[in-house]
Amino acid sequence: MNLSNRIIELLPRLRRFALTLTRREEDADDLVQSAVERALTRLDSWRPDTRLDSWMFKIMQNLWIDQVRARRARSGIEGDAEAVETVAGSDGRHVTGVRRELQATLEAVLRLPEDQRTVVGLVLIEGLPYREAADILNVPIGTIMSRLSRARAALEGAVRADDASAARA
Repeated sequence: MNLSNRIIELLPRLRRFALTLTRREEDADDLVQSAVERALTRLDSWRPDTRLDSWMFKIMQNLWIDQVRARRARSGIEGDAEAVETVAGSDGRHVTGVRRELQATLEAVLRLPEDQRTVVGLVLIEGLPYREAADILNVPIGTIMSRLSRARAALEGAVRADDASAARA
């Protein structure tokens, strides 16, 4: 299979990671498009001894950093914290409960600081090993571990708080 087709197979994973970074579907789609365009125009820079998904995530991370910096330079603001649209579900008490928990978890992930949210996207959502996440983000593996630890603690606290408020309602 050629490299272009392998990139196409990665699109769902790229979009998930983009949503983790951008927190908005429109921005995520734009980021994926930019990353794929950059990858396709620079196929000669990909080394066959590296994982294609890690290379694509690295491209996406670098593009996102560039976009955030450019946005801040243009507007002087930090950006917004809009959440991704709610996940569609079906009727039923169990499904509704699961849907509520999933939504609470997603909202908690989107409220994490960007450095923690990015690590959650790479390690927990995409399943990359710590070493690859560290390479993509250009940080030591210990930094990945501590960011992930803080993110997990924050997520657990947020979901518990949501459960407690739902039980009182």
